[in-house]
Amino acid sequence: MCFSAEADLCTGVVVGVVGIDALRHVRKPHQLALAATPLLLAVHEIDEAFVWWGLRGQVSWPIEHAAIYVFLAIAFVLPFWVPFAMLGVETKVHRRQWMKAFLVVGTVTSVALLAAVVLGPVGAAIDGSHIAYTADINYADILVALYIVATCGACLVASNKWLVLLGLANLSAVIALSWITFTGFTSLWCAWAALTSIAIAIYLRHSGRSVETSVIAYEGQT
Repeated sequence: MCFSAEADLCTGVVVGVVGIDALRHVRKPHQLALAATPLLLAVHEIDEAFVWWGLRGQVSWPIEHAAIYVFLAIAFVLPFWVPFAMLGVETKVHRRQWMKAFLVVGTVTSVALLAAVVLGPVGAAIDGSHIAYTADINYADILVALYIVATCGACLVASNKWLVLLGLANLSAVIALSWITFTGFTSLWCAWAALTSIAIAIYLRHSGRSVETSVIAYEGQT
């Protein structure tokens, strides 16, 4: 489909429903960060609808400008957020060590990118069927590479198959979108990441059922 304000709005609503379902299946506090990820991405998509409307002259410039800042802020916090969320649900020690390494990479990347948003000018323009965002980022190529390493790598080293599939799906999308368009990478990849949030909901549903099964089995033995 062609990306537009309407497409972003619909995607945001669908992913928001997925996010609510994910939160409903939280059984332990350490699952909260991962469960909240779909809702964060839902807000991201809905926010971009306001960017579209602003660029079309349908909302005021202050709203458009604020929406651009919010969109970039959420996009640039993901290199930290994803490893942090994954670390919270990982139980295997050697895999947690890998995730801690990705968290360090992600934290450095997010700080650098967010500093560029705060200190420098940002902008956005409609480029065909997507929005091209601009920011004054030093060492942009290196930071993009670290962004991919942190967000995809943390999923790929997970011990749960659904979370690994999430990482593979996002990595595949990165490769495809980088080949198709560079200027629209931020917008299109984040939309894809939002849609893959269904894997998070499936993971939490499965985890919840596993806990319930264990409780039932334990009660049956007593």
